[in-house]
Amino acid sequence: MSKPSRRRASLLALIPLALFVALAVLFYARLGAGDPSEVPSALIGKPVPDFHLEGVAGLMRDGAPVPGLSAADLAQGVSVVNVFASWCGPCRAEHPLLADLAKDQRIRLYGLNYKDGDDQALRFLNGLGNPYAAIGADRNGRVGIDWGVYGVPETFVVAGGRIAAKLVGPLTPERISGELMPAIDKAVAAQAAL
Repeated sequence: MSKPSRRRASLLALIPLALFVALAVLFYARLGAGDPSEVPSALIGKPVPDFHLEGVAGLMRDGAPVPGLSAADLAQGVSVVNVFASWCGPCRAEHPLLADLAKDQRIRLYGLNYKDGDDQALRFLNGLGNPYAAIGADRNGRVGIDWGVYGVPETFVVAGGRIAAKLVGPLTPERISGELMPAIDKAVAAQAAL
């Protein structure tokens, strides 16, 4: 084989490698662009999905069962719906922050217990405390799918029965002050203007 033929063969062999590198750069740029916790939701501005969930069996507050959760509970005012599970480590980490958030008189804090058994959810909530006004037990995850839940934890701000904001991933003090509270403030202002 002559020298020019070998050079041409070497260059042709590099074409697949160059294409692979170009595609890898393109995929990295697309996947790496932006914050992965900022997953857009097609439900922003839309009514909450119609649902009705029982409460967590055996969960009590002041001698009475803690109620379940339904779309009707979210129809008025501003609510924060936190999707959690006992098997979720980040849910455990954010739980004390939810207890503080529940003190905000402008909102109602609700829980959506996702793909969890009642016994596990009961141990989780009895061990860490229950900051939620009501909790829907989404044992098979069907309601979570309707809400567009990707995983736990996720937190939604609901105003007048419509989803106003969605935060994917665990809440931190920085996320609460920088993302959640501004969404709550905006929702409260919008409801007050009605």
